[in-house]
Amino acid sequence: MTIKIYAIGKIKDFYKAGVDEYLKRISGYSKIEVIELKDDSLSDKPSESEIKKSKDNEGKRVLSLLKNNEFLIGLDLNKKEMTSEEFASFLLDSLVNNGSGVSFVIGGSYGLSDELKKRINVSISISKLTYPHQLARLVLVEQIFRAFKIINNETYHK
Repeated sequence: MTIKIYAIGKIKDFYKAGVDEYLKRISGYSKIEVIELKDDSLSDKPSESEIKKSKDNEGKRVLSLLKNNEFLIGLDLNKKEMTSEEFASFLLDSLVNNGSGVSFVIGGSYGLSDELKKRINVSISISKLTYPHQLARLVLVEQIFRAFKIINNETYHK
């Protein structure tokens, strides 16, 4: 079983150490891979058309890497939030039902393109709070690790 995380944008050093630590911890339970894709550079106050073009470009980069049968979970602020226990159950069900693994996608600063949203199998929210996409990556990998601890009835989750 494999977990992939498609992430738009390069992670900053102060998040990288935390992400790397959780990736190492998760590797004891599952193969996990982060595929980091370039984000588009925009001005401080981009127009709506510039934002749409950027999201479309970023979405195409993700779509070009996806396999046809890849089960894709999108992170979306406006979708269902879960408790850690619900997320653990969701992750286990997704892994079992999709044998080869699951993939997550974290959009760039302005979110996911419409085309990419159409390809996503399920969308979830990690919080109603708005996080920078880099912090969302750290939260996601921590919750994946926590989910494996819950699934295996191991101490960590309180």
